[in-house]
Amino acid sequence: MKKWLIATGVLVVLAGAGAKVLLWPADDLGPPAAASSLGSEQLIARGAYLAKAGDCMACHTTRGGVQYAGGRALQTPFGTIVSPNITPDRDTGIGSWTAADFWRALHNGKSKDGRLLYPAFPYTNYTKVRREDSDALHAYFQSLPPRRQANAPHALRFPYNQQVALAAWRALYFRPAVYQNDRAQSIEWNRGAYLVQGLGHCSACHSSRTTLGGSEEGLSGGLIPVLGWYAPSLTSNAEAGLGDWDTAQIVELLHTGVSPRATVFGPMAEVVRQSLQHLERADVQAMAVYLKSLPDTAPPARPAPRDTSETATRQLAQGARLYETHCASCHQADGKGVPPGYPPLAGNRALLTVSPVNAIRIVLNGGFAPGTAGNPRPYGMPPFGPVLDDSEVAAVVSHLRASWGNDAPAVSALEVNKYRSVPLE
Repeated sequence: MKKWLIATGVLVVLAGAGAKVLLWPADDLGPPAAASSLGSEQLIARGAYLAKAGDCMACHTTRGGVQYAGGRALQTPFGTIVSPNITPDRDTGIGSWTAADFWRALHNGKSKDGRLLYPAFPYTNYTKVRREDSDALHAYFQSLPPRRQANAPHALRFPYNQQVALAAWRALYFRPAVYQNDRAQSIEWNRGAYLVQGLGHCSACHSSRTTLGGSEEGLSGGLIPVLGWYAPSLTSNAEAGLGDWDTAQIVELLHTGVSPRATVFGPMAEVVRQSLQHLERADVQAMAVYLKSLPDTAPPARPAPRDTSETATRQLAQGARLYETHCASCHQADGKGVPPGYPPLAGNRALLTVSPVNAIRIVLNGGFAPGTAGNPRPYGMPPFGPVLDDSEVAAVVSHLRASWGNDAPAVSALEVNKYRSVPLE
């Protein structure tokens, strides 16, 4: 993330969590005025925190543009979605929206005028957000300086640009439902589930998609279309499942971007930098508790069939030579690295996923951990795309996936070439 993923032609890169006051003890929504019991300054401050949790700025602000004035073009398999202006300008923003109008958008995916919204605005997750938190977000956005900036039209292909098509999609993939506490679980677990499933909308990236952009159940991982990154499974301990991690290590990774066991790169680095690092540690802890509790639903891993042909043997030998020349000084000859600056490669799950895309892109474009309060001087890996051709990158990645106990299939030059020209965002 940061964020982004597709939900019916839409990428969203967000991540999130909530403040200590985010989780209210009751399951019922209560009257819409419940949040107004807070003073206006408290309500706005709470909304500002929730906006960080949802990483709203990631989609609603262009690079170098006015915060929340919209205009960011999100490329999807169905065309281009342009984020709207959500400053309180009455003509071009949401200045005329009431708290009820905002709630309808968040919970039901409908604009003030009743128009169906595209799930670039991830209401399929935000529907779980409680009314009092929606009201706090509304109060915060209404407190911002208004910016008069007309919204640009989307550029979706037919029939995806038709409201009737969107209505059919919603019938298949969307059911409004506020999060309900699981009374068999702890308060902390429920807080984490509320954040992960709702404002954090982790499933937006970490789940596979149907051909129509609908999200599959669970957090089983999936390729993020157009962005060209693989968001690993959060329920498979062979990928990014956290069942065998210490909770403190999960918190460290989510809050700072680095830990003794892993470092975040790509879209997830943006998620940590723009959203997760700004959350209360108690909220990140709650998310970690929930994520660690997810059962490992992946089938038992089968050893990859080992190619012993002369061509494969030559490729691995070439990869070993290139690794010694370009990589061993940081990641060490034994692949153990020097964490957290130089992540270990031996047993690194990012190298062992079925899709090798993340490893390919990091070798091509470099790997950069986020700069955070807990990691203020992040180490970065330089890009090797300019100095290695496709076959050489394939050889290095194949070597990494087959060394130090790693056991994953080799990579071809054709696979590398597929991602050499993919935009970085």
